[in-house]
Amino acid sequence: MVLVARSHEKLEALAHELMQRHQVKSQILSRDLSIVGAAQGVVQALEERGIEIELLVNNAGFGARGEFWKLPLDRQSEMLRLNIHALMELTYFLVPAMIAKRRGAIINVSSTAGFQPVPYTTVYGASKAFVTSFSLGLGEELGRYGVKVVTLCPGGTQTNFFAASQYGQKTLPGGLQPAVEVVDAALRKLDRGGGLVVPRFFNKASIFVQRFIPRSWVLKVSADLFRPPDLR
Repeated sequence: MVLVARSHEKLEALAHELMQRHQVKSQILSRDLSIVGAAQGVVQALEERGIEIELLVNNAGFGARGEFWKLPLDRQSEMLRLNIHALMELTYFLVPAMIAKRRGAIINVSSTAGFQPVPYTTVYGASKAFVTSFSLGLGEELGRYGVKVVTLCPGGTQTNFFAASQYGQKTLPGGLQPAVEVVDAALRKLDRGGGLVVPRFFNKASIFVQRFIPRSWVLKVSADLFRPPDLR
């Protein structure tokens, strides 16, 4: 297993835990994927170590909450580089080897936020709309080569996302889902050949019902959920 993230200390701790609990050996690459060229640097490091990737999991990402024109532009650009460009570039660089071997898989972590515009976290929602569309299209292209693509769209999940994205404490309809449930849903979908997966019935239902509700109502609900406290 190859672990990629910014914090070397956290990666070391995770690698140690994986070895102690599951006897899984891990290689560590300390990289900030929001930096231009970082994805290519990861691929070069893999080549230098003679590592071929059979399962690529693109799960790095963050959001930003507030009025679009008041949020720092560099922070929002950084978000797009991480949520979109790094995901696309890692996929681009690693897919050819999978195609050549006629096997391999990709799990791209999108979000239920990608199914509708989300005011007050506008750029994040748009970035996840890209991930969903890109992943579904890519899955159709790669199917003929035996490469599977899972488009994973969880709702609120028990991770450090809200803290890292400076959203503040969030209470979402349906509650926050344990991360292990999201992982299990993704791996089950992978075993079935890939495709779109939305964990939990509540999340599936909320996306389905949007088809029958005026878009203006959907926007109002989304805005109410993510409007910052000082704008209420």
